[in-house]
Amino acid sequence: MSIIEKKLKDRSNSVCEISGAEYDLVVYTLPPFTTESVEHSVLLTKNLKDQVENPETTNENDWRSLSESMWSEHLPVQILSWRMLARLKNNDLLEMMYLDEEALEWAKATGEGEEEEGKIIHKDSNGNILQDGDSVVLIKDLDVKGANFTAKRGAAVHNIKLVWDNAEQIEGRVENQHIVILTQYVKKTK
Repeated sequence: MSIIEKKLKDRSNSVCEISGAEYDLVVYTLPPFTTESVEHSVLLTKNLKDQVENPETTNENDWRSLSESMWSEHLPVQILSWRMLARLKNNDLLEMMYLDEEALEWAKATGEGEEEEGKIIHKDSNGNILQDGDSVVLIKDLDVKGANFTAKRGAAVHNIKLVWDNAEQIEGRVENQHIVILTQYVKKTK
């Protein structure tokens, strides 16, 4: 168990911070942040985490407890509650929530609640939609600025992270270097 997971379990009394369930708990770090921390992460059931990361699998019944979690004293729980209420289009509860300007900007960073034309959608060179955690392959040799190497065509980049405010950029590791890659130079792998 990581130190962050232990701190989150202490904070939540070892229950999911959204549903209150006591089983199958995992740490979920809220984008655009990528490093686990108490300030940017929540403790969720694996089922809820999977639904957050894969919107097409969202089951509205699993999120009934948002009316309670939205009042959490912990900002990451509030942010995730806001995002899921926006996804579920629960405007009654959204109107009751208050987030200061900075927190609201963080909540909106993933595009939840925006109409489809306003959302930032990351696509590879073939037009396939990219998501956090996907694997891609470089389709061109890329000179990496600030480093002394060229990322070679055909290099696999696993577990990518989307740059939430720029649809043309993703982050990933190539030759043990964390780099930003333009989406026009990658192809999603299955």
